[in-house]
Amino acid sequence: MRWERNQIKGTEYGDGILTQRRTFQHLYAAGELRDYVEEATGVHCVSAAPGIVYAFKDDAAQLSYLARQVAPDGEWLASEDTASAITSVVDHLEQRGRMPQLEEMPQPIISLLGHLRPAELKRLAEQEADPAKVERSAERGALDTLQFLALELFHGRGPVSSLPLPVQLDIRAFFPSYTEACHRADRLLFKLRDDTYVRRAMNGSIAGKFTATALYVHRRALHRIPAVLRLYEQCASIAAGRPGEWSVVKLRHQGRGVSWLDYPEFDADPHPRIAASYAVDLKTLKSSFTSYADSNNRPLLHRKHEFLAEDDPDAPKYRRLTDAEVRAGLYENPHLIGTEEGWGRELGRNERELRGHRLVRRTTST
Repeated sequence: MRWERNQIKGTEYGDGILTQRRTFQHLYAAGELRDYVEEATGVHCVSAAPGIVYAFKDDAAQLSYLARQVAPDGEWLASEDTASAITSVVDHLEQRGRMPQLEEMPQPIISLLGHLRPAELKRLAEQEADPAKVERSAERGALDTLQFLALELFHGRGPVSSLPLPVQLDIRAFFPSYTEACHRADRLLFKLRDDTYVRRAMNGSIAGKFTATALYVHRRALHRIPAVLRLYEQCASIAAGRPGEWSVVKLRHQGRGVSWLDYPEFDADPHPRIAASYAVDLKTLKSSFTSYADSNNRPLLHRKHEFLAEDDPDAPKYRRLTDAEVRAGLYENPHLIGTEEGWGRELGRNERELRGHRLVRRTTST
């Protein structure tokens, strides 16, 4: 890839590099690689990760892949008797917001529940299920379906029968018709072009840190941001590939661009250092990769709780540290603390040090 230029020793030659071994090396941009594979195979491709493009054998395989990216397949609970099989159905109902159909159940569960009529199974499952969980999952399932249908439009939308079975069943459960679901998905997609709408969605998000230029969200809070913003990130991942290692995603509202930022020690380090950044501009589809492996003064994060949802189990611990740092005056000069060296100097000036996620007075040796 183009960002790997420093790994190749040689001189510029034409649209590539003439190496010291007298071989020619062409470097690809993410979009250029996808275009090349599409031209060679004659099929629409998906950027799976930086430098990796999937060309599917048929449309059904591609649609199943896209559906799993939006909503990964859930696992069925192990079942050994009728009671445990019903529990498995209840779990499915609470996780997906709808009753499972016979054709999507594992064969062992079908065998265990074959003596029950569908109406009786539905009654038993609904009696045991938590209505609040079912309602939340139904709302999430409807939004996931809209995201999938919006992404499908990039590859040509087909009849409902061409969709993966779980998606067909979700449409049947959550929408009046396939046509209505498609109309709503198209409206959601078109909202990505509305700067005011996108900025309002970011400002009102219950998860993530909203700044003057972008929304920053930790990956475990990504499902909590508004649907239009989740679609924003999904579009970028399909266009340029989402990296395998990342902690925080940056969604720009000035322009359209997405960056996946890797902070390997986000949970353990009170002020995690960045390891790498992979960015894509959605207007030009140009992508770039930056490694900080050789940097001696890496950027770092403050106020970690702001990147999460408020009800994240780690948020209170992170918030207590932020409050202590504010009281100690460590944030009085924000332009000085964005890097390792600047943050270290401010800690020293204020005679403070960190012990895990606790701020303590620095001890001096005698």
